[in-house]
Amino acid sequence: MAKTLALPKEQLVKQALTQMQNTLADNTWTDRQKLALTCRILFESGHDSGLAGQITARGPQPGTYYTQQLGLGFDEITASNLLLVNEDLEVLEGHGMANPANRFHSWVYRARPDVNCIIHTHPTHIAALSMLEVPLQISHMDLCPLYDDCAFLEGWPGVPVGNEEGELIAGALGDKRAILLSHHGQLSTGTTIEEACVIAQLIERAAKLQLLAMAAGTIKPIIPALGHEAHDWVSKPKRHAAAFNYYARQNLRQHADCLN
Repeated sequence: MAKTLALPKEQLVKQALTQMQNTLADNTWTDRQKLALTCRILFESGHDSGLAGQITARGPQPGTYYTQQLGLGFDEITASNLLLVNEDLEVLEGHGMANPANRFHSWVYRARPDVNCIIHTHPTHIAALSMLEVPLQISHMDLCPLYDDCAFLEGWPGVPVGNEEGELIAGALGDKRAILLSHHGQLSTGTTIEEACVIAQLIERAAKLQLLAMAAGTIKPIIPALGHEAHDWVSKPKRHAAAFNYYARQNLRQHADCLN
């Protein structure tokens, strides 16, 4: 006989969270491997835009972070060809140079001690939405990890290679997890590499759905309390890790070399 059909939702949520914590397995990849996997995952999901975009994660020492070499596409990144750089973008480990636009990552890391990974890309639907100078609208359950958690920078400051752009983007991001940059792209953050990767996947899907919905009519808002409830339900480290592991399994079928 069923034992849970009369239980309140609050208790069922607690039970589910406990079960996820005890059941969902963690991965054992290094940060370098997880970054390389992230590059391949996002490449296959349409985030590739030639040499545009940067993916970084904090390094072993304060003021350092890993990033890809300028000149390599997301589909060419491996754990071994990543660079370790300092806040001046000087290469501490590896060969080549970092994308000069990485400079604004330094400003975000300084402003947000809770952020350990930053993903900046120009995927098709985000880029298209950014041209309209309208904020991201979260009006679907699947997108709620971004509900009230995506900032908007309406003015385009130009190529983000200066300190001015770093201050502006970090300030506009505030305490949010992501930001839509007009005439530019998106920036997603996470306390873990897994979280940042999942958020980057989600923001592009959100832009695609928003453009489809805007073409069909007027987007109707969801009830704020339910949006926040869904945000908090999905935004758990175990959920992000499980989603990342799934994306990784998908991509390792053809991108196993990225772990080298």
